[in-house]
Amino acid sequence: MSSNPNAGILARHIVAENAHDLAATLATLHRDCVFTDHATGQRWYGHAGASAHYNDHWAAFDVEVVRAEGQISLWSGEEIYVAQAVWRGTHIGDFMGIAPTGRHFEHPFTVFVRFCDGLMQSEEFFYDLASLMATLGEQRLPELAHLPHRTTE
Repeated sequence: MSSNPNAGILARHIVAENAHDLAATLATLHRDCVFTDHATGQRWYGHAGASAHYNDHWAAFDVEVVRAEGQISLWSGEEIYVAQAVWRGTHIGDFMGIAPTGRHFEHPFTVFVRFCDGLMQSEEFFYDLASLMATLGEQRLPELAHLPHRTTE
């Protein structure tokens, strides 16, 4: 990673997330953490929200986060990390109304991570929902208004 003091917690987070280890993942998160999925307009708050986010994501996808060749990452000071990465996995469960297809996928995204008190305070995800849906075999965009963590903010 780097000599940034938050690099260690970020590395532990990625290992725990890729292992689908909820307790270890939550241990890297600030109690007041916020997750924002800009493609779907959803936002999750605190450890309860993070648990819901990860459980839903892991139920839909046997997935890991990887860095592809040529992708960039950077630190802005000590509190902000920005990276390009890839979700690599298989569609194994319902995702936004789409039954599991068993399709393997590699989907790029960009994430902004903020830190507070030596833990991850927030993650904001940016990705192309239409191309993810097409990769899963679905040519329509899902209805987003009914999503449980959708916000109008």
